[in-house]
Amino acid sequence: MQHPDPTVAPAPVATAPAASPWIRRFRPSPESRVRLVCFPHAGGSASSYLSLSRQLPAEVEAWALQYPGRQERRAEQPFTGLPELADAVFDVLRPQLTEPYAFFGHSMGAIVAFEVARRCERAGLASPVQLFASARRPPSSPQRTSIRLRDDDGLVAEMERLGGTAPGVLDDEELRAMVLPVVRADYHALETYICDQGAVVNCPLTVLSGDADPSLAVAEAEGWREHTTAAFDVSVYSGGHFYLDSHVPAVTREIATTLLGPSGAV
Repeated sequence: MQHPDPTVAPAPVATAPAASPWIRRFRPSPESRVRLVCFPHAGGSASSYLSLSRQLPAEVEAWALQYPGRQERRAEQPFTGLPELADAVFDVLRPQLTEPYAFFGHSMGAIVAFEVARRCERAGLASPVQLFASARRPPSSPQRTSIRLRDDDGLVAEMERLGGTAPGVLDDEELRAMVLPVVRADYHALETYICDQGAVVNCPLTVLSGDADPSLAVAEAEGWREHTTAAFDVSVYSGGHFYLDSHVPAVTREIATTLLGPSGAV
């Protein structure tokens, strides 16, 4: 789940049943009984979920979202407003959610997933069977940063602080010009987002976090509890903001157990 994904060549994929530039299926599975829609982090792309997709059991098929501005969608303008991004994702997913589905969102993706789940419920669709919110403060937690306003060096420093970009990777000016506009747009979406008072989803919610994440204290993860009317749980892994890079097998096991249960039933 490395942080300038827009520079990485897309992996070979199969398109979704209704072809869409928004959805990537790295391992289509005719045996699937639940779809796991995966929402990328700020600056991230669908390929950040390649490893997770391939390690899930055949009964769970991952659909990784590809936001505008990344990889093969590089020529498109990225969204700078989170509600508008959530609206667009909902419009794409609505006709596709014809079987049980769950959402997994990492960092910014956790908030987008939460907002899309709310839109699904308001539209009268079945709720997700599970929402996994990874490495992100609760929606109602006040935004305390203005990273979008920093100069390029400041933006790169924040990416390196979170551990998604190795020091020196973005020293190249051409690479910066390709990556940073997308990252800045994503931070603008996050930092201008205001959660509706009392916003909840009616599905079970699991928060996943790294015990050394500089952007999310483990105790702060508990704040997600107020955003669901259903079951709630927190799972903590060793590592920082990108703990998932080191724990894909364990996280996929948790996802599979949560979605399929001991009997394998959704």
